[in-house]
Amino acid sequence: MLDWSAGGVLVAGVDEVGRGPLAGPVVTAAVILDPARPIAGLADSKILTEAKREALFGIIQRDALAWSLGRAEVEEIDRLNILQATMLAMQRAVAGLRPPPQHVLVDGNRCPVLPCTSEAIIKGDATVPAISAASIIAKVTRDREMVAMDAQYPGYGFAQHKGYPSPAHLAALEQLGATPIHRRSFAPVRKIVASS
Repeated sequence: MLDWSAGGVLVAGVDEVGRGPLAGPVVTAAVILDPARPIAGLADSKILTEAKREALFGIIQRDALAWSLGRAEVEEIDRLNILQATMLAMQRAVAGLRPPPQHVLVDGNRCPVLPCTSEAIIKGDATVPAISAASIIAKVTRDREMVAMDAQYPGYGFAQHKGYPSPAHLAALEQLGATPIHRRSFAPVRKIVASS
């Protein structure tokens, strides 16, 4: 196996999207970048325009040494809690990488249990290119899914707010009730379900 990464170690960046929403899965991505094929323009997915994220999504998939998605569904979020579900989704993303990484850099302040060494980096999505790439893969994937959910559950505005608790989403929840993709363990949804 060729050592592609600096220092001769295969390093993956991992990030999540969707911890805060009231609906939909939490989606994670793991990316091992190829130093021989640097990708220009990587940054925290939240500060990029949608068009820029979409463009980089295809470039990362093409030029990265490896990339993988992980997720935890609404039922898992409600059963485990959002933190544990996020850790599970991250484990799934890392497990999908071929070749497997020898070291993992995780955005945030804690790491899931992994079969290799790992390190949590606060604001890593803004400073570590592999984490930036993972944040872009995860965000584009989840955003596309929430746009599809908007067609399946019209009236909630999922295409606009992506499930986050915006005033429009809270008003729709109040008026229309919870859908099967709403997280019942989250207080605003729990309140609606209890009162209906």
